[in-house]
This record gives sequence, C-alpha cells and structure tokens, in this order.
Amino acid sequence: MLLCGETLTLLLSADKGRHKTREQMLEIARIRTDKDAIINGLNKRHFDARPIIDEILEKDELWKKNKASMEKASAEMNSYAKEIGSLMKEGKKDEVEAVKAKVAELKSTEASLKEVVQDLEKAIQNLLYQLPNVPNELVKIGKNELDNETVEESGTAPKLHEGAVPHWELTKRYNLIDFELGVKITGAGFPVYRGKGAKLQRALIQFFLDEAEKAGYEEFIPPHVVNEASAYGTGQLPDKEGQMYYITEDDLYMIPTAEVPLTNIYRDVILPDENFSIKMTGYTPCFRREAGSYGAHVRGLNRLHQFDKVEIVRIEHPDNTEKALGEMIDHVKGLLEKLGLQYRILRLCGGDTGFASSMTYDFEVYSAAQEKWLEVSSCSRFDTFQSNRLKLRFKTANKTTQLAHTLNGSALALPRIMAALMENYQTPDGIILPDVLHKYTGFTKID
Repeated sequence: MLLCGETLTLLLSADKGRHKTREQMLEIARIRTDKDAIINGLNKRHFDARPIIDEILEKDELWKKNKASMEKASAEMNSYAKEIGSLMKEGKKDEVEAVKAKVAELKSTEASLKEVVQDLEKAIQNLLYQLPNVPNELVKIGKNELDNETVEESGTAPKLHEGAVPHWELTKRYNLIDFELGVKITGAGFPVYRGKGAKLQRALIQFFLDEAEKAGYEEFIPPHVVNEASAYGTGQLPDKEGQMYYITEDDLYMIPTAEVPLTNIYRDVILPDENFSIKMTGYTPCFRREAGSYGAHVRGLNRLHQFDKVEIVRIEHPDNTEKALGEMIDHVKGLLEKLGLQYRILRLCGGDTGFASSMTYDFEVYSAAQEKWLEVSSCSRFDTFQSNRLKLRFKTANKTTQLAHTLNGSALALPRIMAALMENYQTPDGIILPDVLHKYTGFTKID
C-alpha cells in the first residue's frame, strides 16, 4: 500500500548561498558542499555526474578569482575617482592626468574581466543544464520500467464477453475515432474524434476539471505554445530526447503538457510571505514527437503525438511538499475509482524518473482487452529543481528569500483513459458508460 505519510526526506538540503546567475543560484553552493552526495544520488539514474561536476567546480574557481579581480579593479577606480576630485581642487593637473591614465587602464582591465566572468557564467550554466534532479532518498536505483516498485493496487480486472476487442476495433465499430482520417489530414498519431467519441472526450475533460475545482485548484486556460525561457524554466530544455515540436520562425515550442505554461506563471516571482499553497489546473492539448515510437504497443490511442490532458500543478512551501504530493496522489486515485477502473501505482526507479523530477508515482489502469497496463498519470515532486531555474521564491518570516517547491500531476491524460473505458465497459450490445459521466455526455451507452 502507498504510505502517504512516508518521510520523503530530500537527499540534499536547500542551501542559502550567494546567488549568481538566475539558473545557477544555490546549485554551485550545493555542489561545493555536497559533491559526493550529489554524485551518489545521480548514480541511481545510472548517470555519471563526476566529470560534469568536476568541470563546474573548476570553472567556478576561475569565476571566483576573476570576479574578485574585477571587483578589485572597480573599487580601485572608485578610489581614484575621489582622488582626482581632491587633486583638481588643489590644482595638481599633472598628477590628475597620471591618475586618469591609471583609471583608463583599470577600466580596460575591468571590461576584460567582466567578459571573462560572463563567459564563465554561461559555461557553468550550460553544464548545470546537463545535470538532472537528484532523486529522493525513497527512489530506488534501477535502469528502466522493469525496476519500478508497485506500491498499491486497487480493483479487479473485468470479465469481458467472448469476442471482446481492443479499443481500435471499437472505435471503428461505433464510429468514435478515425485514425486513418487523422493520417490523411496530418499524419500518424493525430486522430480525429467524432460523434459520441468527441462527446465522451469532452465529457471526461469537464469531469476532470470539475473534480479539480472541487479540490481547490484554480482553472487556467494557458497558451499552447511557449518561449524558450519557459521551456528552460520547467526543464523541458535542453530537449535531450527530441520530444518538443519547435516553431523555427517564431522561436516557440508546442507544449508537451500544461505543466509548462502553468508553472511559468510564477517565473521571476517572489511570493510575499511563507503562507502560500498555490493550486492550479488546466486543460490543454499536448504535443510530443515520441521519436522512435513504433510497433503494436503504440497502436490506436496507446501513444499519440497530440492528445488532451487535464493537469494539476502545485507551488508549495518546502515543509508542505510531502503532504501536497500525497493529496495529489489521492486526487488521482479518486478519479479512477469514480470511473470504476482497476489501477496500480508505481514508484519509479532512478533510471525511469524524469530529468526534472526528484520522485514520481505513475498510475496505470488495466486494459482487459489488450491484457496490459496503460500509464494514465504521473504525480511528481520537483523540489527546488524547477523553482531554481524559474527564480520562484518566497519571503521567509525574517525577510530572507527561499526557493519554493513545485509539483505536478496528470489528472488525467485522456487517450488511455478513453481506451480503458471503451475496452473494459464493452458488452455485446455496446459500451456502457460509468454513472459519473452520464450528466456530461447526455447518454449512458454507446451503441
């Protein structure tokens, strides 16, 4: 069983070191003081961080030396400026000219050092972008999905009638989704929903939004494209797996999830005090290239390039992160139970945890017709990884600033929910819809 009260202690504590550039704040201080802990933590991902960290620390030492020299040159210029004023009052023109020559030399030195410092900051920033989040202590070492832990299961598999078929056959039989028409209009992975299929899709979206609102989430309708700063802010860039659709002419990215625009609402924001718990939700289409995906396991709705999803996002005080994650998990469980779907919850191992996440719980529903589990949700905590990039902070009681924590979850992704509903609720006479959807669809059965 999932223990929402488990102590989800961070492997690394937040550091209150001096800020550098926006993306680097705290990270250098953590690497200096917790180098071995970070390397060991990232080993859970089978990620060898030592060469990158060694290079970061080497460049950081150069940064500190050049920064100190630049500040020294600046201080000397200020001192000479005062001296020039005094000399001019005394009429010592020759000495004034000599001092001015020193100032000019210092100004040139300062400019050169500033360029070096800025180049080092960019180099360090690019190296930091290569480091994924350090997994939480509860995350086990592992390479892929085969090493994930099942922490809870609920429900039983439905007994289907003889002749039951997978959802891609049902969509043809009842004229719900046209995959071939999507190929004609756009390409594979862009289905066309029609008739009761479209209405069921819309009904699920409204149901998920209504449930999120009941749970205290404020609804947003965000843009479906974002700029580079937003994509970097939540960790989608650098795009190591080539999943983002990029609009070259406008330098914009199609969103892979509503998490990106919703979380970026609070980019470059300092919350005024410690008393906050921000809960946001939004429905958007999502766009993912899914490079390298092919075969029977991606047939029908199992994997798409464009799909619909309702997302929940939270911004929390670090002390509330564990509780918030438990609440998000319970929220997704409630949705699946109201839909009457069998599900299981997995805690992902290090090798299967997303780049920006410190810990992720996946929800899978059982597809009786396909006889396989389908992922329908991920609930993740990012701790300070995103807020560090976003410069998302809050004022503490003593008026210092501290990084907030971010979390997000799918509540829910539509394609595989649609697939499971159609397959698990099919009968010889049609597809019987769960009671909770009747008021949204206006019909109780697809036949």
